[in-house]
Amino acid sequence: MHASRFSRINTDCVRALHLPALCIIVQGAKTVIVGKEVYEYDVSRMLVFSVALPVAAQITQASYSEPYLALRMDLDPLKVGELVVKVFPQGLPPVQERRAVYVAPLDASVVNAATRLVECLAQPGDTELLAPLAVEEISIRPLRSRIGARVAQMGLAESSVHRVAKAISWMRANFSQPMKVEELAELVHMSVSSFHEHFKSVTSMSPLQYQKVLRLQEAMRLMLSTMMDAGTASQRVGYLSALRSSAENTAAFSEVPQQETWPDCAKTLDLGCPPARGGVRHLSRVCQPRRKSA
Repeated sequence: MHASRFSRINTDCVRALHLPALCIIVQGAKTVIVGKEVYEYDVSRMLVFSVALPVAAQITQASYSEPYLALRMDLDPLKVGELVVKVFPQGLPPVQERRAVYVAPLDASVVNAATRLVECLAQPGDTELLAPLAVEEISIRPLRSRIGARVAQMGLAESSVHRVAKAISWMRANFSQPMKVEELAELVHMSVSSFHEHFKSVTSMSPLQYQKVLRLQEAMRLMLSTMMDAGTASQRVGYLSALRSSAENTAAFSEVPQQETWPDCAKTLDLGCPPARGGVRHLSRVCQPRRKSA
């Protein structure tokens, strides 16, 4: 369980690799960019990640009097797979849409279970005996929600979501190495065309775009945390030369993004402003020009 508290909104773009998790907001609001799609959630909605994804995020509602408060609980695909058998004893209903991120109404039962888990963590005796029960309940709640059949895909070994997750695990461990889509497809027992289609459907990115963002995030981490220059950082993450890195990620490597606005963020991630799709907010509404103070 991870808890977050912020007393102001952030206008800069915060990047991170988000692992499978259930995210709820107790107070405030947040926007998350995944590939070319934008997700917004607040106290009325929960956000579920079914695979590891590089994301860009912004807290959009917070103040000193009413700070942003949020909880995140990591989800174990193996545990989810065990729970799927209990929640869907008659088998899963057919699922047409496969994504890695889902937004659903936040039920009071999820909040109550999360509250009990936090209370357990404050009592050493309860942590061992009761906390596992609360964790299991929190994992079950999304499966019993209207997105349950979709979330369940992360725990099924033969599902396309699980296969994409397996490919992502390899990419995360080898992001600095050359990647061949054909070999990734073979790793997860899919044809190249089918793998590419399912990967993009789940992550909103192509495999090459996913690798590119992983490299970009690691390079920027090195630049910010170790003051490494852009050329060295780009070579460290797998680019043969700084020139190639600069050509692919000009906006990212031109300067360290201390006060980056949303348009800069989208440009850095090579997102652009796509048309609206599936009820997800149009990125151009986020990419409104923002004047920087002198």
